[in-house]
Amino acid sequence: MQVFRRLLVNTLLANTANNFLWFALTFWAYLETKSVLATSIIGGSYMAIASIVGIFLGSIVDHNPKKKAMLGSTVVSLICYVLALLSYLAIPPHDRLDLATLPFWSLVFFTLVGAIAGGVRNIALSTLVTALVDESVRDRANGMVGTVQGVGFAITSVFSGLAIGFLGMGWCLGIVLFLSLVAILHLASIRFDEVKSEETSDEPKKVDLKGTLRVIGSVPGLMALILFATFNNFLGGVFMSLMDPYGLSLVSVEVWGFIWGFLSLAFIAGGIVVARRGLGKKPLRSLLLANVVMWVICILFPMRSSIVMLTAGIFVYMCLMPMCEAAEQTLLQTVVPHERQGRVFGFALTVETAASPITAFIIGPVAQYWVIPFMNGGAGSQTIGSWFGTGPERGMALIFVCAGIIGLIVTILAMQSGSYRSLSKHYESALNA
Repeated sequence: MQVFRRLLVNTLLANTANNFLWFALTFWAYLETKSVLATSIIGGSYMAIASIVGIFLGSIVDHNPKKKAMLGSTVVSLICYVLALLSYLAIPPHDRLDLATLPFWSLVFFTLVGAIAGGVRNIALSTLVTALVDESVRDRANGMVGTVQGVGFAITSVFSGLAIGFLGMGWCLGIVLFLSLVAILHLASIRFDEVKSEETSDEPKKVDLKGTLRVIGSVPGLMALILFATFNNFLGGVFMSLMDPYGLSLVSVEVWGFIWGFLSLAFIAGGIVVARRGLGKKPLRSLLLANVVMWVICILFPMRSSIVMLTAGIFVYMCLMPMCEAAEQTLLQTVVPHERQGRVFGFALTVETAASPITAFIIGPVAQYWVIPFMNGGAGSQTIGSWFGTGPERGMALIFVCAGIIGLIVTILAMQSGSYRSLSKHYESALNA
């Protein structure tokens, strides 16, 4: 556990660098261009690339020592951020409002690739929970991971807004380079024994998609869980594209950064609760009940253009996120053999994130050219505007409400499915084996 805690600290350093730049890039792009389309392309591009390489990242984890994989991932991120800084310096100040410039999209590309490279260390950490933590407390260890993610989220959300507001994008890139270098040096100092499986030692180093699908298919209901998370991410693309523009339409970037810093306390609190209490005997049930509450929140908070309602709703939403993530991680760590976990986690990453870019790429143009005009003097403002409100932010709010209704219906149906019952029984059997 001492080694695991040191790895958590290192993950905090690396993820803080990645998340800091991700927030900063999104804020900067919207404020420079005032384009919802730009933020949807940025968000969608991230999820598209993550989807394409997820299985490959998982195979890297399975076929290499975990420390080596984590170290290599951070080095790649550092190189990408250096290239991102060079791209930023190549953008003339008078062209920063022009989305057609190559340096602007080079900056976006290298930033996203650097963040995606960090996915290797996150997959590796999930497998190290299995290797370093006793099975009886893995759900609590996953809660600790959620707490660390929340702490990093708090740091990055506050300081990225402040950094963009007072320093600019160039300084943000410099800060991230420093944090990435510190993370590399810190990880190099951590020593632990690697768990080597027969498969990792003897088999050729390949992705082996067929074998991964065979493992997933051997667990009743596991593919259904992955598809359920995929559908949630399909709707999640809406929030990825529109949440920052919606928030920035209500408050300044500095205030928005502080709000996200406050909201991240909810993520920390949720992670602490899971770390102390665990998930109980039925983590899958906990995951679905949390989803019911989260979708209800997504229906309620956009009903008025209120930063208070937005903050309160997202606070509760983020309290529940560590529970959902810890539940899925615990299920996979229990029912999937350790030597295959990297590729299964990578496959889940690929499939689950594949939906979000589709939504993000679609919802940006739909919001910009149809729904926002619909609620900003169009037919929508005349029919429901009297109680729902009018203006660009109400167009984004209408999309949030529709996504929440769809998500709630699908979650309720999932709770009544045979796949839910089959996976719950298989988890209980594996836990008691």
